[in-house]
Amino acid sequence: MVKISIIIPTYNSAKFIMPCLDSILRQGGAETEIILIDNASRDNTTYLVRENCPKVKIIENKVNLGASRARNQGLAVASGEWIFTLDCDAVLKEDFLKIALKIMETLLPKVGLIQPKILDIEQNKIYSAGIRPSFLKRFHDIDKGKADSKQCNVSSYIFGACCAAAFYRRKMLDQIKDSHGYFDERFFFLFEDADLSWRGEKKGWLCLYCPELKCFHHGNSSSTDKNTRQYLSLFNRQRMVLKNQNMLVTLLMTPFYLVYDLPRFLILAVKFKCKFPNFK
Repeated sequence: MVKISIIIPTYNSAKFIMPCLDSILRQGGAETEIILIDNASRDNTTYLVRENCPKVKIIENKVNLGASRARNQGLAVASGEWIFTLDCDAVLKEDFLKIALKIMETLLPKVGLIQPKILDIEQNKIYSAGIRPSFLKRFHDIDKGKADSKQCNVSSYIFGACCAAAFYRRKMLDQIKDSHGYFDERFFFLFEDADLSWRGEKKGWLCLYCPELKCFHHGNSSSTDKNTRQYLSLFNRQRMVLKNQNMLVTLLMTPFYLVYDLPRFLILAVKFKCKFPNFK
């Protein structure tokens, strides 16, 4: 029986994918399967995987469908009780999966998400210890940029998980899936994990931060430019708030949102000359 299905989206990831897969395969994996979804890479990503890791299931897209849809494609064929989303530029520490399996045996039934400690691969600082919302529903990576210290080694319940490396209980995913998928496919990428975590929270599911689970992450392996990331950050956050927040609360918060978001929108309009990227 497959306990964990590991889903890895790729896009021109030849530089990163083999260290990522090697870190998984070195741990064994009788209870795991690996599913790679390639978003029309123009390099030799899929060739490398086929030649070196023949047991990895590969789904190849003819165009770049985005991270959310790619993960949903992986979920459609995954058979695990738990789904582990992993970015292609992440590397797992030794015994990562062994520790994860032990944690899963002792969890409360309402824990639907597990957040590992994600460290920056170059500086050994925290990349993400989960995500938390601000008053204005901006979402931040917990402890990002901080040195890995004792304060970061305390397990706790948090708002949600960063999908660069996150475990999702399949039962929870099936319950919160909506017309836009498990991960909302309208979010090309960015905020799709916050949206999913928010939907889980509304259904009563819990997210547990487990610092004994350590992995390392490069970040922005797709080399997306700053302006596009700002665009997606702005509009995906607005879409997520409208989708998940109580309408009365949203109306009461509108003046605050305008003060914060309107200047950002105008700046982006100038940068893009009013021609925004055509993402669904």
